[in-house]
Amino acid sequence: MTNSIEDVCEQAQVIFLIGSNPEEAHPVMGMRLRRAVERGAKLIVADPRDIWLAGKADIHLKLRPGTNVALANGMVNVIIRDGLADRAFVDARTEGFDELASAVADYTPERVAEICGIDARDVVAAAKMYARADRAPIIYCLGVVEHTTGTESVMALSNLALVAGKLGRPGCGVNPLRGQNNVQGACDMGAGPADFTGYQKVANPEARAKFEAAWGVSFNQAPGLKATECFPAMIDGRIRGLFLFGEDPVRTDPDTHHVIRALESLDFMVVEELFMTETAKYADVILPGRSYAEKEGTFTNTERRVQRVRRVVAGPAGPRLDTEVFADIMRRMGYDQPTLTGAQIMDEIASLTPSYAGISHARLDSAEVAGRGLQWPCTGPDHPGTPIMHTEKFPRGLGKFSLSGYRPAAELPDGEFPLLMMTGRVLAQYNAQAMTGRTEGLNAISGESFIEMNTADAEASGIANGDRVRVTSRRGAIESRARVSGKTNPGEVWMPFHFQDGNANWLTNAALDNVSATPEYKVCAVRVEKA
Repeated sequence: MTNSIEDVCEQAQVIFLIGSNPEEAHPVMGMRLRRAVERGAKLIVADPRDIWLAGKADIHLKLRPGTNVALANGMVNVIIRDGLADRAFVDARTEGFDELASAVADYTPERVAEICGIDARDVVAAAKMYARADRAPIIYCLGVVEHTTGTESVMALSNLALVAGKLGRPGCGVNPLRGQNNVQGACDMGAGPADFTGYQKVANPEARAKFEAAWGVSFNQAPGLKATECFPAMIDGRIRGLFLFGEDPVRTDPDTHHVIRALESLDFMVVEELFMTETAKYADVILPGRSYAEKEGTFTNTERRVQRVRRVVAGPAGPRLDTEVFADIMRRMGYDQPTLTGAQIMDEIASLTPSYAGISHARLDSAEVAGRGLQWPCTGPDHPGTPIMHTEKFPRGLGKFSLSGYRPAAELPDGEFPLLMMTGRVLAQYNAQAMTGRTEGLNAISGESFIEMNTADAEASGIANGDRVRVTSRRGAIESRARVSGKTNPGEVWMPFHFQDGNANWLTNAALDNVSATPEYKVCAVRVEKA
């Protein structure tokens, strides 16, 4: 997030929420946004479903899944056409405006309405409401990025913020809600195959030399594979072994048959886990892990806030810390890696990562910070952290507009598979249900698979609310239970992926975004029949 949660929720006059259902997927954020609306903030919701916040919205753009780029370009078109662009900001802090104006000229409200399946008047009203507000953040989540055009969607939304001059200011910004509690921290720590910590590029000779000197190794500058790219590599033999921890791809990755085939192609797989997951069933060796409550360290949350995590229980004898396991394996493979404490690891991070240079366990534990954490960039021991990014300049100097064009999803409905299926989360369960699925009270609230169908589609197929149904895609079939309403548009259905009794990911498409390699979870073609 460019802005902090408090800033976004307390300062905003207009909130543009797109591809996010925070009431269920990020309930604390959902509560804060609900309060913002109650105190008078106007709300624009772009979502294919009637989520709870859509009922409180001033404008609900109930667009077709996979059309986010067209919507964003259409709003930029209106802002430029009607003279609502912040030209002072554009001229002082951006480049490529004329090229952008030409690129979005064809995205008239009428054309965007046809692509998105919404009213052209709503496109105009949303653009004007956003542009005219002094303080207006964009908030998005997986409904934007889990598409083959996810990266283009993010860039198109960034164009919108730049044109309207809504970056580097209170109550504004482009603000993604991260999917899990430490996704931001994992990315910051170089989880991407082309990055060192703090997004320092492996291909950069200066960055590579710094880390080589610190770690006493030489690096191959060629990037590795992203997680989703590993599965084809397992099948064709480029990857023969796998160490997996904190992940259950058999439950959570698209096209489950494809994932299982990849895992079965390996010579050897180790899984470090707390529970016997669907993926752990395919492991050659299972190592017991420790939970967050048995560890010391930090999380970095969605607003870039580095927060201390402290051990509260000793846990059973046997399971070791992740860092102990990793260090031991490294030593046995020939690299003399010492086993460091969480505080020592944090100090190493600070020494090598400019954006984390002012962060340490001692400072996070101090009276100065008072338990609030610190938001990076935090560039020195006296730096207070950065609640709002890009207040004076962007990392590259001037912000550059992206020329993102609309492309349809990789798979669309046809005569054999006439319905477009989306996936998502429910409030009572979390991802692969590793913990929530073992909680009796949560299962009583939501404990089985279901599929939301529009009333018209259900009636045409002879399906009533509560019926068992068979859902089929080009990749497989599952059974689930129908929930019939007007929550989705005709021709569209929605399923959660949590439930193994009818896991939507047996059906989803493994097509990937060509930049991020994120799968297109939000669009695939299915048919639904009475079971």
